[in-house]
Amino acid sequence: MGLLASRDVFSWLLVASVFQVSTVAQASYLCTAYLNISYTNAENQTIVFREEMGLYGQDSPKASVVGNVYLADPIYGCEDDTVYRRQNDSRGWIALIQRGNGCTFSDKINVAARKGAIGAIIFNDNGAENRVIQMSHPGTSIVAVMIGHLHGINLAELLVTGVPVSIAIEVGKQHGPWMSHYSVFFVSISFFIVTAATVGYFIFYSARRLNSLRQQNRTQKKLKAEAKKAIGQLQVRTLRHGDQETGPDADTCAVCIELYKPGDVLSVLTCNHLFHKSCIEPWLLEHRTCPMCKCDILKALGVEMDVEEQPQISVPDFRSFSTSEDLHSETVSHTHSETASSGYASMHGIEQLGAAEGLQNGVQEEPLDVSPHYDNLAFEGDVHGRNEVRT
Repeated sequence: MGLLASRDVFSWLLVASVFQVSTVAQASYLCTAYLNISYTNAENQTIVFREEMGLYGQDSPKASVVGNVYLADPIYGCEDDTVYRRQNDSRGWIALIQRGNGCTFSDKINVAARKGAIGAIIFNDNGAENRVIQMSHPGTSIVAVMIGHLHGINLAELLVTGVPVSIAIEVGKQHGPWMSHYSVFFVSISFFIVTAATVGYFIFYSARRLNSLRQQNRTQKKLKAEAKKAIGQLQVRTLRHGDQETGPDADTCAVCIELYKPGDVLSVLTCNHLFHKSCIEPWLLEHRTCPMCKCDILKALGVEMDVEEQPQISVPDFRSFSTSEDLHSETVSHTHSETASSGYASMHGIEQLGAAEGLQNGVQEEPLDVSPHYDNLAFEGDVHGRNEVRT
């Protein structure tokens, strides 16, 4: 997502939050209504009283109106054929309507407005006593208030008996929301800021993670390319009948755990371990080490050589050992096994061993002619003729 697109989205969210805050503040704003009621009873007495019994509707103008009251017939005032029994020349009159019968407040108020009313008093349905609610009646233009059921029934009984009733609706007390407009605004802005920061951090983390994965993939591809070069430098052998690897006591391939058979193509690693060529090459592409001794073929072949991580091979000092023939044979065998397990044969150490023993015996002997030790028995068979000790 580009910078301009992000800015447009943030602007849209800001406008939406302001609109939402304004709507919530308006919906939670309450305004009561005083009703000044006056009428003449059967004893020709004028009754006047004033009480805060109404509540302006949410979409009603907060204004005062005065006029005679006429009851809707039918009393719910939902249909266009609703009748208000009033004089033909009466102006500025107020409709009295009961809540209910499946139509909305807007329908009731608009029907009364089309009949010529300047205000509408809707009293609550049966069972609500004198409880009122804030009506929602979008699409209306006249003053609309709600009063309780008992107050409405009393007014309706007076009108049914033919008693004229006059009412003046006055604006009462205003009750704001439990939070001020500014508080709601700043809370909403804080919410969107936290949301934007969370989304931004998620995008940053995802981009960083994706970049790290790309670098790892590039490194793996590079290492696989180097491993292919190293695999191309390994020695390859094809087994024949009579080779020691095909005998009954021969070892198996450490990858597929199957015996070697004549005709199998083997790869010889730098540590002299043998494996099927088709088995070891996929392993080396992924791991680049011997499955048995963990010898790194890249470092052994010099394809990827790190001087600091090269294994340091030290030559032991054999001058403190006994010069007996048995101890000499055991020492040479132990030295060969350690050298073969590391994958590197050290001829220099063996020559130093022979020279040291000759000096201890006081006789200058000829250097030992010892061939390198291999884990592969086939190679030992090839050099068997040269594996003799001359003194």
